[in-house]
Amino acid sequence: MKKGYRQLIDEAESRIRTLTQEEAAAVQGDNNHVFVDLRDRRELEREGRIPGAFHCPRGMLEFWVDPDSPYHKPIFAEDKSFIFYCGSGWRSALATAAVQEMGLEKVGHVAGGYSAWKKAGQPTEEVAKKG
Repeated sequence: MKKGYRQLIDEAESRIRTLTQEEAAAVQGDNNHVFVDLRDRRELEREGRIPGAFHCPRGMLEFWVDPDSPYHKPIFAEDKSFIFYCGSGWRSALATAAVQEMGLEKVGHVAGGYSAWKKAGQPTEEVAKKG
């Protein structure tokens, strides 16, 4: 490998904004901030999510963010700050770097991801199973 996953994450984290648990919790529920859950639907159903978070599977992110994509989601065109998270903060670091490179300006991710969020005792909500 020319570059492993850890190097990719480290490089991404050097270019992006990382919010501590306290910083993320302080803006959770604020209408100017959108928490974006990048985890697989099964992870949400099994573990819950940050209340009010918008679900965007990691594999669809670039397509949902780009206004020229046939898969674009209007939420990403809103004048809001987007805070990405995943299970551990790895996927969200890479995702934040990708959308920042695409031109989404007000972005960051949660240090330690959803696991750290839960461990810190922050609020969570259940996600109903589909089907």
